[in-house]
Amino acid sequence: MATTAELFEEPFVADEYIERLVWRTPGGGSRGGPEAFDPKRLLEEFVNHIQELQIMDERIQRKVEKLEQQCQKEAKEFAKKVQELQKSNQIKEAADIIQKLHLIAQELPFDRFSEVKSKIASKYHDLECQLIQEFTSAQRRGEISRMREVAAVLLHFKGYSHCVDVYIKQCQEGAYLRNDIFEDAAILCQGVNKQVGDIFSNPETVLAKLIQNVFEIKLQSFVKDQLEECRKSDAEQYLKSLYDLYTRTTNLSSKLMEFNLGTDKQTFLSKLIKSIFISYLENYIEVETGYLKSRSAMILQRYYDSKNHQKRSIGTGGIQDLKERIRQRTNLPLGPSIDTHGETFLSQEVVVNLLQETKQAFERCHRLSDPSDLPRNAFRIFTILVEFLCIEHIDYALETGLAGIPSSDSRNANLYFLDVVQQANTIFHLFDKQFNDHLMPLISSSPKLSECLQKKKEIIEQMEMKLDTGIDRTLNCMIGQMKHILAAEQKKTDFKPEDENNVLIQYTNACVKVCAYVRKQVEKIKNSMDGKNVDTVLMELGVRFHRLIYEHLQQYSYSCMGGMLAICDVAEYRKCAKDFKIPMVLHLFDTLHALCNLLVVAPDNLKQVCSGEQLANLDKNILHSFVQLRADYRSARLARHFS
Repeated sequence: MATTAELFEEPFVADEYIERLVWRTPGGGSRGGPEAFDPKRLLEEFVNHIQELQIMDERIQRKVEKLEQQCQKEAKEFAKKVQELQKSNQIKEAADIIQKLHLIAQELPFDRFSEVKSKIASKYHDLECQLIQEFTSAQRRGEISRMREVAAVLLHFKGYSHCVDVYIKQCQEGAYLRNDIFEDAAILCQGVNKQVGDIFSNPETVLAKLIQNVFEIKLQSFVKDQLEECRKSDAEQYLKSLYDLYTRTTNLSSKLMEFNLGTDKQTFLSKLIKSIFISYLENYIEVETGYLKSRSAMILQRYYDSKNHQKRSIGTGGIQDLKERIRQRTNLPLGPSIDTHGETFLSQEVVVNLLQETKQAFERCHRLSDPSDLPRNAFRIFTILVEFLCIEHIDYALETGLAGIPSSDSRNANLYFLDVVQQANTIFHLFDKQFNDHLMPLISSSPKLSECLQKKKEIIEQMEMKLDTGIDRTLNCMIGQMKHILAAEQKKTDFKPEDENNVLIQYTNACVKVCAYVRKQVEKIKNSMDGKNVDTVLMELGVRFHRLIYEHLQQYSYSCMGGMLAICDVAEYRKCAKDFKIPMVLHLFDTLHALCNLLVVAPDNLKQVCSGEQLANLDKNILHSFVQLRADYRSARLARHFS
């Protein structure tokens, strides 16, 4: 066929075509040559060639038919498109005409042109409906260009807003299919934002109207369904849901701020949020504080129930205040002491729960309060924390602990108040941290700041006063315990033995037990307190410890060997005083140790010892009082040497 195709040259002449075919066929020539004329072979070539031409004709015919069909189809489509364009243009023309007629008709007197005006109005209405229907259909087909054309025509009609409504309604069909309505709304608005500029001449207005529709209808209905169900029955769930819904709504609003809404976006979106939540936010703080009070009371009651403890009512005013003042000044036991069996009635778990509830309340308050009400609302939450944590729990434990401190002359007393001090200090730190982390940011720029600081200061001062009172009484009890040990263990013969020559030089049994007791109390104080409080309390204990030993030593008469024993005891007391790590306390015992040397020094050396570095600045009466304790003081020789 390739050879045959070459024979079709333009212009085509049948005789020439056959002539060329003959010359190309071997044995087809009429002249001599290498091959003689062969009619049979030429006939065979003609027959074959005719068959090939027939096959080619059929193929070409089929191709022609296919091309003709395609051409007819395209012609029909083109004609249809032209017809649609013409029709579209006639719509535009009709709309322009009816719009102008409608405007003119407004100026015509009704009594003379009522029929004409009615016909124009009817036609205006019909055409408007047709345009809206066309827009609706185009939107369903996804024909953006057609929607743009119809919207442009409708722009001058009263029904243009209805066109926008239709668009907004159909945009939301099938848009809320997930479990998260806020995410659905964000995706919907993002999609419309990309599309609306290709359809409407005022896209920002249309987008704003869509957002308004989403907020006022879809979101408002959703929020109402979520909150109304638990508003009266479950305050905790209501507050959590309100916070969550408000947060998610404001987060959605933040995403929408990136769009052009053709107005003050912040004000526009804020009004939409307010329209949804205003009925819930108006009394929010009442619900918050009511719930926080009941929840805090329940946490405390559950704790005291677990201890099988019935809270005592702490009396105030009148006789109770008088008793307290007398007890603080004299340490007299006014009324029976309470045996709490070592229970501090302070619970870190309770404190953490109360602080956690308050923290959540502060977070909700920050989010849900109007900015002008925020400091006042935060202060109300703070006062509830003070009431239940500081007064109902800590202060109650301090009062109970104070009442549980035994009198200073009690034997084997359980001095557990230091445990109260330790736990109270830990709680103070937690309370102070929440004050700084969660309350301060809400009130820092308002007059409520000074009020909160003052209230915090008053509370801490009241508690510190009770802690100081309790520590003071506890120190008195410690000294009382030491007195009991000394009274029970110290014998008169310890310092004036019957056999001066048969005494081992060592400290007495009373000294051993007192030092063991003191070291235990020092360790407990260090574990119960922190910072400068440790040094302050240890100094006070050290001073009282020194006074006790000083006065104790004044009760005995000392032989020479007894004086040596006293020096050994004081040396051991001084070693115990080193554990305090308070220079002043150690100095007191150094001086006492030097004074005890007056019990054993040779009479001739008394003046020299008294004028030594450690004793030179002491009052002579103090020096004399120790010299008088010597068993040989009455001798004329000693009195003469000392005078």
